[in-house]
Amino acid sequence: MINNCNFIITMSKVGKKPIKIPEGVKVDIEKKDNFIEVKVEGKKGSLSKKFPSSLEIKKEEDEIIVLPNSRKKVDRLVKSLWGTVRSLISNMVEGVSQGFEKKLQIEGIGYKAKVEKDKLILSLGYSHPIEFDIEEGIEIKVEKNIISVLGADKEKVGQVASRIRSLRKPEPYKGKGIRYLDEVIRKKTAKKAVAAK
Repeated sequence: MINNCNFIITMSKVGKKPIKIPEGVKVDIEKKDNFIEVKVEGKKGSLSKKFPSSLEIKKEEDEIIVLPNSRKKVDRLVKSLWGTVRSLISNMVEGVSQGFEKKLQIEGIGYKAKVEKDKLILSLGYSHPIEFDIEEGIEIKVEKNIISVLGADKEKVGQVASRIRSLRKPEPYKGKGIRYLDEVIRKKTAKKAVAAK
């Protein structure tokens, strides 16, 4: 006879893993009528997200456990959410304790960047500098031609880095523009003019 609880737990390799709560991180889980709100707070900031009530999220000592609400049958939607929700909460815990970072590299003669108060000022070969507003919860540092985007929210850090990159995407011939530090640009060979016979 198969134990229902054990059967459910084996259904999601990611979802079944407990999330370790590091020292110095505070976790608050509040159950509402239609959702569960998870709040985490640490040295890097605080985050709050809402999750569907079809999952059970609970704190046991120094761990967070995510399980389907049903102990009998797990439908396809809940099964797909299980691992995703566990990953999101894990990212929240890591974000407030360690933080996330994305690095961008500027390539091009005269291309440069600097931070002034709450703005990132970029010179990217246009007729005027570009002013990029630094939103709350995000820190931007510039060292030579490297831009570092830091924050507790992994999704927000990624979105901000993507928006900065989009201001001058790397062109395929000389690689000028803004690219991720670990990004490889496949450069194209410039077309040679055909000599007149």
